[in-house]
Formats: sequence, structure tokens, C-alpha cells
Amino acid sequence: MADRWLTIVGIGEDGLDGLTDLTKSLIANAEVVFGGERHLRLVRNMNLAEQRRWQSPIETSIEEVARLRGRKRVCVLASGDPFHYGIGATLARRIPAAEMLVVTSPSSFSLAAARMGWPLQDVTTLSLHGRPIELVLPHLHPGRKILALTSDETEPARISALLTGAGFGRSAVTVLDALGGPHEKVRTTLAQSFDLENISPLNVLAIDILADENARIVPLTPGLPDYWFSHDGQITKREIRALTLSSLAPRRGEMLWDIGAGSGSVGIEWMLSDPSLSAIAIEADPVRGSRIVDNAALMGVPGLTIRVGRAPQVLEKLEQPDAIFIGGGGTDDGVVDAAIAALKPGGRLVANAVTLEMEALLALLHQQMGGSLARIQVARAEPLGTMSGWRPAMPVTQWVWVK
Repeated sequence: MADRWLTIVGIGEDGLDGLTDLTKSLIANAEVVFGGERHLRLVRNMNLAEQRRWQSPIETSIEEVARLRGRKRVCVLASGDPFHYGIGATLARRIPAAEMLVVTSPSSFSLAAARMGWPLQDVTTLSLHGRPIELVLPHLHPGRKILALTSDETEPARISALLTGAGFGRSAVTVLDALGGPHEKVRTTLAQSFDLENISPLNVLAIDILADENARIVPLTPGLPDYWFSHDGQITKREIRALTLSSLAPRRGEMLWDIGAGSGSVGIEWMLSDPSLSAIAIEADPVRGSRIVDNAALMGVPGLTIRVGRAPQVLEKLEQPDAIFIGGGGTDDGVVDAAIAALKPGGRLVANAVTLEMEALLALLHQQMGGSLARIQVARAEPLGTMSGWRPAMPVTQWVWVK
């Protein structure tokens, strides 16, 4: 334990009463104690050597902690489980685990699941604290249950309004205030008639999902309906989009560049594949760029990054991608070369062509560099007089290459 100069203590709503004597001694014997105003207020009577409140941005204080490494005994006060959406995970990016002693309290999720009687392993847990509430949208599947950490006392009402607008107004929402403390409250209502007041800023929202007849339920597979996206015709159509996502083969934690993003549909569906995925939509038209922002929020991936500008110039200084999709502007000078150069080793490049010029370029790239080349055509049944007939869509040539 001699090398463990940093102690991280998770404190529940019951404050010091919930800590053992050993844990209290770890706090008392620290030379510097970091924490938020609420936590420092709890230990005010412990005659601590030095107290430091978290600064904004938090990285300023993280740097302070790191500078004390090996020089002083440091204690960081946190809420609940410091490694469940807590400060512990942030500190661990700078400080080896072998130098930490971590004392946890039950997380808000654990307490909420216990109050609701929900098996935690069967529940979707989300942190909406300081994040867009639209992140909840892809998880709204009938019969599922969600526990969400919120930002403040206003957020349960805002989330309920979002659920109602998406067609889930009959879902039961439970606000769990100040869990584990003397002021704990648990109250349930319907999203569409949310009327709870005097909500604690420290609350968890439990959602028992019930869908209306016309609810927008985001499926787990790619190929969302085209009409779900606002667009001006520049959109990778549903069937082609599903095949394109299959070729891009998203893996956890990866980054996509969507060059010539149009409506943003490919980047959006890439991010819907897994919450760990990220994407940058590159679009030359600012009107389309604005439309992509709206589409991303509506689909529950507001973290999609938009870069308005013309490739390849706008590609400079972007985060290196694991996969690249070229859906527009591929014949512009230098775009494909820049994409190939930027791609990580082992990364996938997928390019779709509907014009003869782009198709010729992809055929040349296939000849020179290998990969696979496929021609995809979809026909849809449409009215033909008093009967129906097949109306073919424009064929798409797709080149897939792994660096």
C-alpha cells in the first residue's frame, strides 16, 4: 500500500454515516483532499490538512492531482461508484491503478434497480448527465427498461416530453430522488402527463417503455426507411445503405469519415450500430450540413460531428479514421488519394458510384489496388396502370478495399 498515494472514496447520499472508520481515516490522513462543494461540505468538520474544490474545466484539477504524484497523500471524494460514469475513470487515464486505493459505495444505478425491483443485468443504463437527452432515443424498444442519470431537476420533464414526441408517451417514468439518503423519494407517472414537482437535482430516471401505435422504434439492423431522414434527394437509399454498412463492417470504438455525406444517413447508421462508435460527416453544402445535424438528433446520435467544406482540403487535421465511406465528390481531384492516405492500416474504404465517371474511377482503382468490386441494382414494385410493375433504381457500383 506504500505506493498507493491516491485514495478515491465514493460517498453515498448518507454521507459519512455510510463510510467505515477505516475509510474515514483514509480521508482524515490525506494531505490534500479534492472534491466537489457538496462532498467537501460533508468532511468540513474532519480538520483536513488541505481541501481543493474541483475546477472548471475538470482537466485543470486532474492536472493538479497528477502533479502531486509521489509528493503527497491525496484523497479524491466522489459520488457512489467512482468507476461507473465517475471521476475514477478520468483519473485512471493518467494514473496507474497500482497507485490507487479505491473505496466504492453503491452506484446510483444499483440503488435505483433495487428500488424498482429490476434485475440490473437486464436494464439499459445511460448517463445523460451533461449529455444530449436524445441519446435515449435508440434505446426505446417496447418492453425494455432504462435507468438514466440526469443532469438536474429539469431533465426528467424534458426527457418525458421527448418520449411523448417520439411516440412513447404511455411509458411509465419514475423519478428517484437523492437515493440512499434521508431525503430519498420515489415517484411514478406517465411521460405524456408528467407533472412531478420539487425534484432533487440528484435524481435517476427509470423508464418502463410502452410504445404508441405510431412510435418511431429504431431497429437494431441497418437500412432505416428513407423517409425517416430529411433530404433533398442526396441520400444513400435504404437497401444500398444496408449493404454499405455491411461493407464498412463497424467495430467497437471505431471512427468513420462519411465524405459527401448528403443527408448523413450512413454516418448516422454507423453510430447507431454501437454507442462506442463515432463519425465525421463531411459535406460541402452548408444547407445539407445543417440538415445532417437535425437528422442526427432525431435518430438519437447527436454526437455525430459535422465538417462543412470541400474535400480533400477539409480532411486535414481530422481524427484518423478506421473506415471511410465516399458517397459523393469522389471524382474531385485528390479526394480518393487523401482518403487512402488518411486511413489506418487495416481500415476499410467503401466507395459507391452512380455516375459513369465515378464508376470508371472505381474500376481503375480495383485494377490497380485490388479489393472487391460489385454492381448492385434494386427494383421496387410500383403502380403500373391498374396493376403493378418493377421500377429499377439507378445501379450502384461499390468498391471495397482494406488498407
